[in-house]
Amino acid sequence: MKVALSMISDGFKEATKGTTAYHIWMSVLTLLMLFGAYSYYQQIVHGLAVTGMTDRVSWGLYISNFTFLVGVAAAAVMLVLPTYILKDIDFSQAVLIGEGLAVSALIMCLAFVTVDMGGPARLWHIIPGIGSLNWPNSMLAWDVIVLNGYLFINLSIPFYLLYHHYQGKKPNKSVYLPGVLLSVFWAVGIHLVTAFLYAGLPARPFWNNALLGPRFLASAFAAGPALIILVLAVIRKFMNYTITNKTIDKIAMVVTVAAQVNLIMLGSELFKEFYSITHHSSSALYMFFGAGGKNALVPWIWASIGLNLLATVALTFNRFRKNHIILYLACGLLFIAIWIDKGMGLIIPGFIPGPWGNIVEYFPTWVEIGVTIGIWSLGAFVFSILVKVAVPIEMGTLRYRK
Repeated sequence: MKVALSMISDGFKEATKGTTAYHIWMSVLTLLMLFGAYSYYQQIVHGLAVTGMTDRVSWGLYISNFTFLVGVAAAAVMLVLPTYILKDIDFSQAVLIGEGLAVSALIMCLAFVTVDMGGPARLWHIIPGIGSLNWPNSMLAWDVIVLNGYLFINLSIPFYLLYHHYQGKKPNKSVYLPGVLLSVFWAVGIHLVTAFLYAGLPARPFWNNALLGPRFLASAFAAGPALIILVLAVIRKFMNYTITNKTIDKIAMVVTVAAQVNLIMLGSELFKEFYSITHHSSSALYMFFGAGGKNALVPWIWASIGLNLLATVALTFNRFRKNHIILYLACGLLFIAIWIDKGMGLIIPGFIPGPWGNIVEYFPTWVEIGVTIGIWSLGAFVFSILVKVAVPIEMGTLRYRK
């Protein structure tokens, strides 16, 4: 207990000190979180009527970000697997960063679900004994279980490792390795369960796609590691933490392969939708070409495909991928492209046209945008603190003083 309290105390001191740039960064995030809190206050007071969601399009910006961030959280497995299972020392420099990113992404996932429900008071409906979780019949119940379980795994394993490193001790593999093996399968599970949550809705033919689960995984293993590369670039520039080019190059190869597979699956989906057009293709037609004079999603999806193609082509050629300026740019473009594709390009068109063929478009309000900015800022704030504490422990500069 004494060691744990000392670790918390030293961690707090480490998180609250830093350069001027660090304090400016944390101050900006704090202001954005306050703006998000004010936006959420407006939603609590006036209800979901202040959002752009309606009874026709009942999932919007919140669930779009939730879906995308589940993939970011699952992507940590692409660092965990080679580090702990395959003993690749190059990935070990980034594995705790990836797990910290997974924790931050999961916190944002749970926050987006909470705000989408209208308010935290409604969560009691799924608490066993008080409400009804409806497990195992409900896919939503499975999603609640796998997300919270994955959050626990990604909190407990890094804490165990850092706790021992803080004392200058070597962690016991027999303690953490079973959890690592479990996290590999659990990471795949959280994204597949989320995909099945959509694919299992028979009234939404746009989501009734056998490729939805595998494509969720492919896009996750592209966008997540792409973000990790960008984060590692920032960390090694502003922190005294050695991250070799070899580490970044290996993660870039993971991103490249996943991005290529994602594009192949996208091509398969487009063939299915447009080669033999049926009434089930109406959502895809609306998204790509508009319908009835309504075309709000058209520029979004074409921008996503263009950015996706550009980034994947740049990553495919070795000479471009080895140039880290081009690599960082490609990773940024790929991250944005998949965010659009898995958000605005997946969730919104699933509701349009409606069951009777009517087209009611969705536009997020400033309240939704404010809450979204606040939650993303919360995730960045949590991640910054985790990195600020974990890096000194890993480097050996922050140790337990008896």
